[in-house]
Amino acid sequence: MAGVGIRYVGGPTALLEIGGLRLLTDATFDGPGRYPVGARALVKTAGPAVAPESLGPVDAVLLSHDQHADNLDHAGRALLTGVPVVLSTRSAQDRVAGPVRALPNWEHIDLPRPDGGVLRVTGVPAQHGPEGSEGLVGEVTGFVLSGSGVPTVYVSGDNASLDVVRAVAERFGPFDVALLFAGAARTELVPDSTLTLTSAQAAEAAAILGARQVVPLHFEQWEHFTQDGDSVEAEFRAAGLADRLHRLEPGASVRL
Repeated sequence: MAGVGIRYVGGPTALLEIGGLRLLTDATFDGPGRYPVGARALVKTAGPAVAPESLGPVDAVLLSHDQHADNLDHAGRALLTGVPVVLSTRSAQDRVAGPVRALPNWEHIDLPRPDGGVLRVTGVPAQHGPEGSEGLVGEVTGFVLSGSGVPTVYVSGDNASLDVVRAVAERFGPFDVALLFAGAARTELVPDSTLTLTSAQAAEAAAILGARQVVPLHFEQWEHFTQDGDSVEAEFRAAGLADRLHRLEPGASVRL
């Protein structure tokens, strides 16, 4: 089986090379600063390690959601206009338009591979906060990548629910690779709950998924994260899963 190459750009953004295709997760390339979200603002503390013009061609973007600047920013929106297909939520299709195509939960699209096969991209649920918070935080999605001769990959998007993880695992597990958005994000919008997986939940999610390899994303470079990469590493060690975890420095790559 061919592997998957992962280049970590920063935040939720990584370039995946799988089945001869190059897919980008949530496109964020702006520099540090304050980014308004309604009456609030998210504060970015570090810019990307890779400029968009240095990425090379991108065949598709897997956009978990468009309504928060830490998942799609100004430079990311500009990049979308040059990408053949952007897969995301129905809300993102309505707001961003252009190349954005809605991929509802459990539905899929087959992307042609250079070898004549296809890479199947399936939309899966994501819950960006506690139960019932969608009206506040908006619609979010995750993705599963699969196909003949390629690893099965889960991209969680901004998900905070282990019940969601269990539903994905029941349909598609075990996984070869999981990209888990962590960081235990908190904002005043939902002050009493985390909006993404805690470090302990990320380790539990890896076990639920049967994930052989895990790359954490979206746990640094923004002030609203309350747990960092060291916390992720500590929880994976405590769970006996340290050998599965690949914590990348921004700009670094791994092939799994």
